[in-house]
Amino acid sequence: MAAPQKFVLRVCVATDVAMKLILTERPQSVEELKNIMQEKFKPRLDCDFTLQYEDPDFNGQLSVLMDIQELPEKGTLKVVRSESDVSSTGSSDTDILPHVPLRQRQKNWPDCFPVPTFSYEVEHVCAQGNAAFESSGKTLKLTRAQKHNILENMAETMYNFKPYPHDKEVGMAAEALVTAHPCLREHGSKNGWKVALKFKMGNYRTRLARSGCVEVSVNAGKRSRTNPENDCPHSNIKRARRAEVNYLPNFPRGENETTLEEMRVQIIQETEKTERDQILIEKLMHTTFALRRQHIVQGSPQVREFLENWPALRMQSQVFAEFHRITNVNLRNQFYYELDRYTPKLAALYRQKSSRTGKGAEALREMLRIYDLEEEHDINMRRTLALRALPVYLREDDTEFFKTCNGEDEVEIIDTQLALLSVVPDSIGSISFSPENISIVIEDEVVISELPRLADAFVVLFGLIYALHLDYPKKLTHTFTFIQKVLMCLDDNKPLKPCLLSLKNDLLKE
Repeated sequence: MAAPQKFVLRVCVATDVAMKLILTERPQSVEELKNIMQEKFKPRLDCDFTLQYEDPDFNGQLSVLMDIQELPEKGTLKVVRSESDVSSTGSSDTDILPHVPLRQRQKNWPDCFPVPTFSYEVEHVCAQGNAAFESSGKTLKLTRAQKHNILENMAETMYNFKPYPHDKEVGMAAEALVTAHPCLREHGSKNGWKVALKFKMGNYRTRLARSGCVEVSVNAGKRSRTNPENDCPHSNIKRARRAEVNYLPNFPRGENETTLEEMRVQIIQETEKTERDQILIEKLMHTTFALRRQHIVQGSPQVREFLENWPALRMQSQVFAEFHRITNVNLRNQFYYELDRYTPKLAALYRQKSSRTGKGAEALREMLRIYDLEEEHDINMRRTLALRALPVYLREDDTEFFKTCNGEDEVEIIDTQLALLSVVPDSIGSISFSPENISIVIEDEVVISELPRLADAFVVLFGLIYALHLDYPKKLTHTFTFIQKVLMCLDDNKPLKPCLLSLKNDLLKE
């Protein structure tokens, strides 16, 4: 006699809330399943919603559950509320994140720099000069006032994208200027406009610093004749170094430190409730973003102290939202899309290297052996292999970063700056593809726990590194730089190290 069919489902009813549902038989229809869930999880699902499941035909990507026969016996379902449901506290992976206030930048540095419109006089002179240049090749000689107008408008436009543009970016802006207005080319000098823009940007930042603009005034007051004891002008400059778009924004219009502090206290009170108002927390966190950045960038507090003041950053949804505020990039969508794109080639490169000799090749062979012994190679296991073997492939020491323990064991996390702690059924082997849960440890403290998979832990940890203004682990610099520049496409204009450049080229080969 066949054993009765049993369904064990993990139901994500909100971004930070997953609940277990056990069914003794398959429901007759999707509607019946939804009714069972509404009754079981009352009042969380008192709304109109659809269900999504991890479709094995599409490598575990989410698909809408239309046919009850597609319901897996063991798997994850995701609740997607109707757009008209104002009581929704969840957020799907493709949700449009909140609009950035006017005080925050909304765009990264563009691939093609947009040349601004200058004064009427300058535009008229340039139009005539362009016509003359096209016919005779004669360049335009500007007056001092006209050149000042061009540089002033260009500096303002550049600042709207980045307060401290890289040398390459300044060159892009200069090249865009002479491309739009060929008559402005300077014979005998390729870098004339570039040098002029650099000086103008410095003057523009100085003026903004005097007006109280935080992201540049924080670097003002360096050593001078009147302040000989201050830091050297070029030391400890606080500026974006990992492609942050909103590194140190000003307070929103109409708000000051006192009003934002009141909102911070309100956030603490809300997070202490059993039934949290996710929408209110999101709104308050969005408004207090500038205060939070000033605390973390200028104050450099301990992580424990900072999270006591901002406990909402222990919620996954707020980690993702904070990352979006800082970079204007959707962390989950970008991370998983690029990871799934490169996973097959990464696995092939791992197998190729495992056939060689050496400690790294031996470690890769062991990981691949354990991976091959797994009964089912779903998308989560492939992601785990791609991320877990990456430091080994890049010849980095990950022994202090990946920690494992049995559920009953006490784990020593003293002197742990950054680590992922996996609870596994046993500690045999160098890798577990089915951990019971994973915790993120930062500065000797478990910050977020109960993460189901390694890829989920990695993406949350990467968001926390940006949100808490942390350095990458010294022994895993290449691994996290790969995630930043290749997976997240956050380019900081610094050249890739040879090992990363070689890996990137191998991944892009057809």
